[in-house]
Amino acid sequence: MIQHIVMFKFQETACGKTKAENLEEARQRMLALREQIPQIRGMEVRLAAPGSAPGNYDYILISQFDSMEELEIYQKHPAHVAFGKFVTELREPDGRACMDYQL
Repeated sequence: MIQHIVMFKFQETACGKTKAENLEEARQRMLALREQIPQIRGMEVRLAAPGSAPGNYDYILISQFDSMEELEIYQKHPAHVAFGKFVTELREPDGRACMDYQL
């Protein structure tokens, strides 16, 4: 099993919305992918606690896949590609970190 972790730092405002509004929309959109992409075995999305230290990440996705091949299918799925384009508009330019590891 592969665990896929992605973290984002969001801009204070983007696309006419506040950081809080964009974080919640991104959370909802990501969770909706569970119904669209059958390769996802598990998924959790969390937002930073109020009052977290400046510079911390705002959003974390923790998801599980049966194999690296299943993760690659997920990453190329049109719904995931669309989410990536959406969140790129909201996050800071260098505000993404990712790690994949075997459980």
